[in-house]
Amino acid sequence: MNSIPKIVILGAGYGGILAAQNLQKKLKNNEADVTLVNRHDYHYFTTELHMPAAGTQPDSKTYEKISNLIDEFKIDLVKSNVTAIKPEERQVVLEDGTLSYDYLVIALGGDPETFGIPGMKEHAFSIRSINSVRAIREHIETQFKEFKKDGDETRLNFVVGGAGFTGIEFVGEMANRLPELAKQYGVDPSKIGLYNVEAAPSALPGFDPELVKYAMDTLTKKGVTFRIGVPVKACDENGVTIGEGERIESKTVVWTGGIRGNHLIEDAGFEAMRGRVKVDEYLKAPGHDNVFVIGDGSLMIGPEGRPYPPTAQIAMQQGERLAKNLIATIRGQQPEKFVFSNKGTVASLGKGEAVAVVAGKKIKGWPAAQLKKVVDARYLFIIGGMGLVLKKGRFL
Repeated sequence: MNSIPKIVILGAGYGGILAAQNLQKKLKNNEADVTLVNRHDYHYFTTELHMPAAGTQPDSKTYEKISNLIDEFKIDLVKSNVTAIKPEERQVVLEDGTLSYDYLVIALGGDPETFGIPGMKEHAFSIRSINSVRAIREHIETQFKEFKKDGDETRLNFVVGGAGFTGIEFVGEMANRLPELAKQYGVDPSKIGLYNVEAAPSALPGFDPELVKYAMDTLTKKGVTFRIGVPVKACDENGVTIGEGERIESKTVVWTGGIRGNHLIEDAGFEAMRGRVKVDEYLKAPGHDNVFVIGDGSLMIGPEGRPYPPTAQIAMQQGERLAKNLIATIRGQQPEKFVFSNKGTVASLGKGEAVAVVAGKKIKGWPAAQLKKVVDARYLFIIGGMGLVLKKGRFL
């Protein structure tokens, strides 16, 4: 190892940006060289992407330039695509060069998991980046414009595959946005169909049943048609086939039904399940003492024997703990095990509505919606202080 160790962080999502910021704060001068690699020069707030996708919030509120979040005198920011990871050579291959490392942090986020459903990858949208949500918003608006020209009512059917947190939150925003678009374009709102299809026996799988019922009742009143316990069997340019051959004709299918780790993880030869590495209590990849995986690419088993879901909350905590452990390792100190602390869960249901479980308490309706705003503002404060809260925040 060089006298000054090289730390390379791949990805500036929730885990990557928190790891970089904590290293920046706590490393002494010349203790380590830290490089942060990201495809874009901005960090986006994944948990808010459902809003610009539906068109209920400007996408500019959902991202911030990385250069405003880190000190580039302490962190070297490299804007590039990662094309390969070579753990045996301790190298990362970029589209325009190669980086060597002593410690590697893989925080590349995830890829949509389509479970091999025919046509899903080719014909459905996914909520996964600023560019993808812009495309969804523009496509939805285009359907109203084209309907005024050709009268094709299938343009007014919108299908969301998956009723997990992303699917439910997106459907909630769509339930608010579609009537506005109908008024804007002079379309009879009764012609609009908004469908949420979920293969599992419940929406928001694993969430409190009482709150799930409240969420479904609230969204049903807003015009959402649920098809729960019904799998999507195929997707094409004209809609989806679900269940035992039922068709929903639509020009707009948005898939939120699952996520897997980034394909580069499996390509690199790491032991993985659906692209997720079962890391140890120090967030290390099996067989690699100098490679750490956090965020969507990591798999950790909770005390109940089930994997923790890949959430922003766990990624943030992983990023913070990993930074501390890297510094401890460099200083010859003992790192600490990562222990996830669940602060609670909030799912928005559109304007003024949400459901939440915090400290074992169930919260719903307007109070839960305000709590969601507090959670989002807290994250902005953590990464950018009050200035970023005032710049991007949504207020009560």
